[in-house]
Amino acid sequence: MSFKLDVDRFRDAVTELIRKAATQLPADVTQAMETARDNEEKGRPAKSVLDYMLKNADAAKDNSTPICQDTGTLIFFVTIPEGVSLRKIESAVTEAARLATKKSYLRPNAVDSVTGKNSGDNTGIMAPYFHYDEWDESTIKVELMLKGGGCENVSDQYKLPDGRLKAGRDLDGVYKCIIDAINKAQGLGCAPGVAGIGIGGDRASGMVVAKKQLFRKLNDTNSDPELAKLESRLYTDLNKLGIGPMGFGGLTTVLGVKVGAAHRLPASFFVSLAYSCWADRRCSMHFTESEVSYD
Repeated sequence: MSFKLDVDRFRDAVTELIRKAATQLPADVTQAMETARDNEEKGRPAKSVLDYMLKNADAAKDNSTPICQDTGTLIFFVTIPEGVSLRKIESAVTEAARLATKKSYLRPNAVDSVTGKNSGDNTGIMAPYFHYDEWDESTIKVELMLKGGGCENVSDQYKLPDGRLKAGRDLDGVYKCIIDAINKAQGLGCAPGVAGIGIGGDRASGMVVAKKQLFRKLNDTNSDPELAKLESRLYTDLNKLGIGPMGFGGLTTVLGVKVGAAHRLPASFFVSLAYSCWADRRCSMHFTESEVSYD
């Protein structure tokens, strides 16, 4: 049985998805931030910074206003039942972005790279950004990430082997790349952040793998034992760098480390880092013909 898409209802549901992502910090991120704050020494800048971040998040949720003035790039991962029109999905999501901008859930963030002109409504060439998949469920799943410019600017990509880092084509080489990238950032990108890491693929697909990791809950465990070990090792050692919240020093430089992998060419070994700021703005939606739910 084919899925009948009510375009107007879907558009309104996506508008609400955008509102939630822009104004409500995910529960697992809030919990990680609270734990980080409680672990910092009283009277130190790190504790105060984390406390103000949490107060800001509370105020944003209470007033339904954006957590950050940079409301970020809209990145959608959409999973559809067989036969659903991608054109209709994309048109409805684009209109939702316009509505969300009009309602001030989003700041106008789409700038023409040639003319420098802002479209004024978060739409334009490849804006919003879409990634699609298909499944057998009679549900449309939409995952939204609002990725700020600061954290995108400190995201990075490495090519192994790397002589400067003495990093070979193995997981230890991946480890050295990520330590280097976070150390170079030194609090830029609004630490403490979340490190989404993609191993392999080509330059484009490797970064997509990395960004997908940012949708994982901070308290989950990687299903691959070797990647789970790498995540744990990086989380521990990155937090030993002492960079801390906003670079003021402290015990918490990252809130989480999530790693995924893709097959690669024998001649290429890319390590992609998609860094998210502490305002790890993500929300997902399950849309059926009769119901809609958010997570």
